Amino acid sequence: MIVLITGITSGFGRAMAERLSADGHKVYGTHRKDCLRLPGVTYIKADVSSEDDCRAAVEQVLEAEGRIDVFINNAGMGIGGPLEFCSVAQAEKQMDVNWTGMVRFLHHVVPAMRRQKGGKIICFSSIGGLMGLPFQGLYSASKFAIEGYCEALRMEVRSFGIKVVVIEPGDFATSFTASRDSVGDKEAYEVYKSYERSLASIENDEQTGLKPEFLAERISRIVRKPNPRYHYIISTLEQRLSVLLKAILPPSWFAAILRSYYKL
Repeated sequence: MIVLITGITSGFGRAMAERLSADGHKVYGTHRKDCLRLPGVTYIKADVSSEDDCRAAVEQVLEAEGRIDVFINNAGMGIGGPLEFCSVAQAEKQMDVNWTGMVRFLHHVVPAMRRQKGGKIICFSSIGGLMGLPFQGLYSASKFAIEGYCEALRMEVRSFGIKVVVIEPGDFATSFTASRDSVGDKEAYEVYKSYERSLASIENDEQTGLKPEFLAERISRIVRKPNPRYHYIISTLEQRLSVLLKAILPPSWFAAILRSYYKL
């Protein structure tokens, strides 16, 4: 199959590119900065914030292969901090990379899959796209947007043989932690006394989390499935249970559990 993945420099993207290439798929991947390249993977310089880059990346794959069987929207970033201290510019950047970047690509991928009468679209949300996480509100908002967009898209493109899958990872040990853009305003720490404790807890969960190769193996199986599920939560048992608890508990009870977990 012909696979296009956004953001393969490191973390999930690199692990998926390596695994899917080893599975025998022809893998194309986008990157913004120079990186150590995987053999057998075709790298495309593209920024998800650029409409021209997104269009050109899709066109390059279509010109070379004539089709795209699987599109994996993986590129993303995080901005952490008390929402009161997150600037409008930060909110716009968070949405532009995580949500609008996906939309830019899909505007070119969907017509190609519609013409070829089939394909799989796999978009990365997060457990943070199923529940609003304290001090990660902008990130959660961008992932909630992906959930809603894909839910609507799935119904619209079903008759064309296009499957839309949303992946909701929990905490993984990747470079995402180090690259997070966190609010550094001293007043934020003074006003929100629990911010520093919560941030330390969040980072510890990520750094001690599952390995990206674990997720890549699951994606490998999803790519092969003729009829994949709508959603896949890929996380520890504890984090999967948290999603279940949110669905069955009164909102105030679940909020109390999150406050306790994040030391608020």
